[in-house]
Amino acid sequence: MTTLRVSSTARRGSWIPWIFVGGMLLVVAVNAVMIRLAVGTFSGVTVERPYERGIAYNTILAAQARQDRLGWTAEVRLQTTGGGSILHLALRDADGQPLEASPTLRLERPLEPESRIETIPDGDGSGRWIARLERLRPGQWDVTVDARRADGRLHLRRRVMAE
Repeated sequence: MTTLRVSSTARRGSWIPWIFVGGMLLVVAVNAVMIRLAVGTFSGVTVERPYERGIAYNTILAAQARQDRLGWTAEVRLQTTGGGSILHLALRDADGQPLEASPTLRLERPLEPESRIETIPDGDGSGRWIARLERLRPGQWDVTVDARRADGRLHLRRRVMAE
């Protein structure tokens, strides 16, 4: 009668396949976490109503060309003080003269549309305006300036840093 003997070497190596299984489970777990973070953070949408904006792209280009022909420029600066923040706005026409217009400002943090602040700044009559704001959270803010006058419109976006 022959007896089958299991060698001790075979029993010692039986855990090696489980190392591969554990490694693959680790890879799957890390990938699941990375997918969750990628899907849960940035939506990919950078403008409101992107489909409609894409269809009307030629209209947007024409509006930008009209704005460029006006030659209006804007200087936007954010000053942080102890009690809050002050946004300085200076508008100039094509000749470098102060531009009298009716500006409105919108501030929002990139990727945080719920942080939107809209304000109408106070003008001093020399093409300069200031807007007093509550203390802004530190970091980047996008400032959208919309200035209108009977002969044209200035619409631009600048990025400022709050400290």
